[in-house]
Amino acid sequence: YYTSIPGSCNFETQEQEWTTVCGLIQDSTDDFDWNVSKGGDFGQTGPDTDHTPGKGQRFLYVNSSNQKEGNRAKIITTKFFPASLGICRVRFWFWMFASRQTGVLKVYAIEEHGMDILMWSSSRNEENKW
Repeated sequence: YYTSIPGSCNFETQEQEWTTVCGLIQDSTDDFDWNVSKGGDFGQTGPDTDHTPGKGQRFLYVNSSNQKEGNRAKIITTKFFPASLGICRVRFWFWMFASRQTGVLKVYAIEEHGMDILMWSSSRNEENKW
């Protein structure tokens, strides 16, 4: 469900479709999809919990173990955010630890004419934490 911050989602969507609840869509041109899971589902290859304290436990993930180098999984926001300077911020937590098959996590802004602008990227997380 959404929190009070526009565009935010904690993926605790119960039986509802997370993409609809969170205002996201799977990119139909990518190679594989993002899914929602809860902590502890992955044994040694994933986090035990999500980053939030309390009852929250779900998060988005991709399983890269069966993918080829260069394959992509993309999600896109369904809402447009107006251009701003110091007003609109993207904030998220990520866990990318202990896998040789982990690729690069990238965040793009897509401007009004469709051009992708790379805003941030990370190839790994140095520690076993969010």
